[in-house]
Amino acid sequence: MRDPAGFREFVVGGAPRHLRTAYLLTGNPADAEDLLQTALTKLMRVWDRVAAQGSPDAYLRTVIVNTHASRWQRKWRGEVATEVLPESGHDPYPVSDDRDQLRRALLTLTKGERAVVVLRHVEDLPEAEVARVLGCSPGTVKSQSSRGLAKLRAALSPELSEVNP
Repeated sequence: MRDPAGFREFVVGGAPRHLRTAYLLTGNPADAEDLLQTALTKLMRVWDRVAAQGSPDAYLRTVIVNTHASRWQRKWRGEVATEVLPESGHDPYPVSDDRDQLRRALLTLTKGERAVVVLRHVEDLPEAEVARVLGCSPGTVKSQSSRGLAKLRAALSPELSEVNP
């Protein structure tokens, strides 16, 4: 299979950033890797067109979010229970109480709130770009962000949420 011009460099250069986005959406390193691999496969099919438009990062973010959303809508049947658990893979993210607490708090958000918070506040995209990626209005981005951040604050600092509702 041929490697479209620039695709390999794009993947290598952006992998940590895109894997982080996938991880924050899924909350699981293995699922994040699967999600990113699926999204990159979809991007590779249309690489020439997307690269010519000059927006491969934006396109890949959209594919990651949409693929993640569609996975929640259908039940995964690819796993088979076993009697003996396999050895767990290496977690690419350092184990830390703060990160684990944040990851768990992100998983309490709705799918839309989590997508907005990750794209807006982790990826640092402008509201208009987040709205375009998610196919919603900037007002929806603002309200989802506000609700999501309020829930994160409450989950991460319960004593502060009582003072600042």
